[in-house]
Amino acid sequence: MYRERASRVPGGYVWSSVSTGDDVRVLPDGCMDFLWDGEHISIAGPDTHAQLFAGEIGATTTGLRFAPGDAPRLLGVPAHELTDRRVALDQIWEPARVQRITELVAASAVPGNALEAIALQFRPDPDDDAALVERVVALAHAGYNSSAIADRVGFSVRQLQRRSTAAFGYGAKTLSRILRMQHALGLVRAGVRPADSAARAGYADQSHLAREVKDLAGVTVTQLV
Repeated sequence: MYRERASRVPGGYVWSSVSTGDDVRVLPDGCMDFLWDGEHISIAGPDTHAQLFAGEIGATTTGLRFAPGDAPRLLGVPAHELTDRRVALDQIWEPARVQRITELVAASAVPGNALEAIALQFRPDPDDDAALVERVVALAHAGYNSSAIADRVGFSVRQLQRRSTAAFGYGAKTLSRILRMQHALGLVRAGVRPADSAARAGYADQSHLAREVKDLAGVTVTQLV
């Protein structure tokens, strides 16, 4: 069983999942997460492809999903160091600090609220870098390719690649592919025909959508939906 709600952390979501013992396919979404398994806090880095996870029946995981590009500013490490990885928080922050906040989360009746409070406490104030990241995400959501994004933010393609890799764990081209897939799958799940979903999300045709989903998610659109 999976539940989520909008977070007090701007652009984020708090979620919880109770394992059935079956494999769960987690799709790339451009985001990073705090994860709480009942004992430890870890970081889910940005994924370039779907990841499969299985837990013991009844095991509960609580997460705080950050908006794309937001978590690296909080953590103090570039996203590319965590791409396609799950890393214990005490490998990023000093163990004494992690021990203190782990105790806070463990003592909370609602772990998701505690994760939010921690993120809000340590999250830096918005600045020009944060505004740039939001601009790149908005343009990627709107369907612009990496060259067009670079032009609109006043960067060379190489500069955009470097900044995007630090913020998202990969370049703007990959971010655009991932966000476009998520958009199309959201439409399909809402009942829109795959061909119409492909067109509305900016794909050349339904076959193009099918190829992208198979490449990024590892299965077909039908299997996902």
